[in-house]
Amino acid sequence: MSSLRSPIITTRRAGWTLDALPFDTVPQMFWLRVKEEGNKVMMRQKDLGIWRAYSWQQVGAIVAEIGAGLVSLGFEPGEVASVLSNTNREWVWCDLAVQSMGGVCNGIYPTDAPSQVQYLCADSRTTILFVEDDEQLDKALEVRAQLPGLRKIVVFDMEGLRDLNDPGVISLDTLRVVGRDYLVKNPGAVERRVAECKPSDLAILVYTSGTTGKPKGAMHLHEGLVYTVRGYNTLVAQDERDERMCFLPLCHIAERMGGEYFALYTGAKINFVENPETIPENVREIAPTVFTGVPRVWEKFYSGVMISLKEAGMVQQAAYAWGIGVGTRIADRVLAGQAVSSWLKIQFKLAQWLVLNNVRKLIGIHRARFLVTGAAPISPDLVRWYLALGVPMLEVWGMTETCGASTGIPAAKIKPGSIGPAAGYNEVRLDPATGEILVRGKNVFAGYLNLPEKTAQTIDKNGWLHTGDVGVVDADGFFRITDRMNDIIITAGGKNVTPSELENDLKFSPYITDAVVIGDKRPYLTVIIMIDQENVEKFAQDADVPFGNYASLTQSHAVQALIQSELDRVNQKFARVEQLKKFFLLETQLTAEDEELTPTMKLKRKLVEKKYAAQIDAMYR
Repeated sequence: MSSLRSPIITTRRAGWTLDALPFDTVPQMFWLRVKEEGNKVMMRQKDLGIWRAYSWQQVGAIVAEIGAGLVSLGFEPGEVASVLSNTNREWVWCDLAVQSMGGVCNGIYPTDAPSQVQYLCADSRTTILFVEDDEQLDKALEVRAQLPGLRKIVVFDMEGLRDLNDPGVISLDTLRVVGRDYLVKNPGAVERRVAECKPSDLAILVYTSGTTGKPKGAMHLHEGLVYTVRGYNTLVAQDERDERMCFLPLCHIAERMGGEYFALYTGAKINFVENPETIPENVREIAPTVFTGVPRVWEKFYSGVMISLKEAGMVQQAAYAWGIGVGTRIADRVLAGQAVSSWLKIQFKLAQWLVLNNVRKLIGIHRARFLVTGAAPISPDLVRWYLALGVPMLEVWGMTETCGASTGIPAAKIKPGSIGPAAGYNEVRLDPATGEILVRGKNVFAGYLNLPEKTAQTIDKNGWLHTGDVGVVDADGFFRITDRMNDIIITAGGKNVTPSELENDLKFSPYITDAVVIGDKRPYLTVIIMIDQENVEKFAQDADVPFGNYASLTQSHAVQALIQSELDRVNQKFARVEQLKKFFLLETQLTAEDEELTPTMKLKRKLVEKKYAAQIDAMYR
């Protein structure tokens, strides 16, 4: 649809990939790219405030050293090495080194507790554990005695550990030195290991978040990873000219596939953020051309703009209102498949020059050809807002078990609230009896590690993966998720309610970070809300509302009234039986370290309902 691409932005451009080159494993793909790209920049990361670039050739040399170092430690093909670290360059180096040596790489979230680290290492039979720093090393040492198969712990950052004298612990730098020595004595060792790696070999383990029990290790083979990454370029095309920002956990399938492996395939540059707290600053510095994030990120950017706007002068506020109004009129026409008049295009160019470009620069998306969102449902209003700024937001849907995206919104036909049609590399259909979304294709995982019965329950005899998501499909083949099979609420009056619709509308508010709707077998709907601390504190300060800490902030009558007004806004969109009658504000600001949140910052519905059962019951008295 030309009306989308012309007045707003172009999402596709010509480039080259590795399609014509022979590779069928991740290591082969990487080393072919090293050969082809040589001294071109592969990745960047900040050191002491300065961005440092690494070429493909440099990364290749580092990966070879780490890989050879692993071999010198007795690391054999098929063994598992785990990485306990935030997303950074070392994570990628070790992942590629492990796989190049024929091993299996498993990621562990840096927010996991020692007991979780122990379980994941034991279940995966980890022999080598990479850890980021002294904090993560402490976790590993606490449970090492319970891991008889663990031979060595390798530390990325030795700051604060210079006096450590433990034969079971070495630094990554030391491992690289050992590797260099090994390569001098054994030339061609890396090449031989890479050549021995087969498409049918296990490549990575990706553990599920464990919201319904212990985490399960999803097994992905090289052939599945390579097949899927080739397919990605038909869904969200990019090339070597693109700049990517890598900040989501590499333990998660989204960043592993869409960030690391897709960049290997396309040649797009990877830029690592300094830490989770510097994401907004780093986005503005990097100005990625393609930006993949989760709804929490997009909601945070939007709320930041809204708060900044409240502090702006009347002229600036009026200019924004006019500019976003023009953008919204275009967005509405694009979404409706209608032509955009020449006069409206002229107004949009003026709006971009006066207002919208500055808003995009404030966020850091002024160079973005498109945005990609996934991992959780997103508010259609938020998609529409970004489109009004001139940046299409493409929602993709998939699971750990589908190797990431299985459906995706095409740039030429954006439908907010939809997850798009099936990607060309897999089949997607609805179970005629239950409405459950089913997926089949070479991208579907090989099963759960050590859990054949659970695997059989998930993949039926015809090869269909049962996702647990319930959906509908329209005449254009666009799917829409209505809810999780176990999350649909049936009120005491027999009304079926989809809580995600209400929750997404609530999270569109700059004052609400997350929400869990309650009401199964109850007379009416209520909701547990986590407020946005920064924005609500700003509201309280501007309104001279006294508060001492986060808990007192949530208990303030003014804040309670503020959240009630947000509920009133959302309730207007729904029938009376679907409206939220009462709410409860969490009195603790949750982080990724808290058990109530998944690593992708989603509230765990069942756990929250159980933990706050008393508060929930109080809303029904």
